Amino acid sequence: MSKRMLEVRKKVDKQKLYSLKEAIELLKELKRTKFDETVEIHINLGIDPKQSSQTVRGAVVLPHGTGKTARVCVLAKGEKLKEAEKSGAEFYGAEELIEKIAKGWTDFDALIATPDMMKDIAKLGKILGPKGLMPNPKTGTVTTEIVKAVEEVKKGRVEFRNDNYGIIHCPVGKISFDTDKLIENIMTVVDTIIKLKPAQAKGVYLKNIYLSSTMGPSIRINPQEFTKK
Repeated sequence: MSKRMLEVRKKVDKQKLYSLKEAIELLKELKRTKFDETVEIHINLGIDPKQSSQTVRGAVVLPHGTGKTARVCVLAKGEKLKEAEKSGAEFYGAEELIEKIAKGWTDFDALIATPDMMKDIAKLGKILGPKGLMPNPKTGTVTTEIVKAVEEVKKGRVEFRNDNYGIIHCPVGKISFDTDKLIENIMTVVDTIIKLKPAQAKGVYLKNIYLSSTMGPSIRINPQEFTKK
């Protein structure tokens, strides 16, 4: 076992439920990489992921952003395409851009489309789906409000959806962020997920919550910290 892993094992108590502040400060203390690691939250929800009615999916604008400038692509026609040109999106177009994506191009972080483009975008599912780039009304990426949608992505909007095990994985900022800013970002994400609790979900909703960084350990957080309001 490496020296770093021995240090992690010594510092992180796997049996302890850490406070959010403690977890963030421990991740910062254990950081040994030269690059600015992404901090992620992982939430195991009390849902049945096999039931479509219990899918938890949405998007939220982080108050302090993600620490990354997103490259946005917009698919639109006519007047909406003119809006896209002025929106600050890096890429915009219609059929020609769809064909480019169909050939494998995905050099962007978010794809926004107007509703009238969705029938043409359907054929891109196999390319966009696995990368989490398929536009969806629930995440605000299928819209006629192009300028607003692009602005939100640029400000730090993140999308989330539970996986096949009922777990949500969501970036919440960079490890260089001030602790208070990371706390505010995380609380915003968790509050949004709580509001999206499916009516069919029974029992404990926030079962387990972990915080991690790109090269750091997973630290277990006390779920009551998010429900004690």
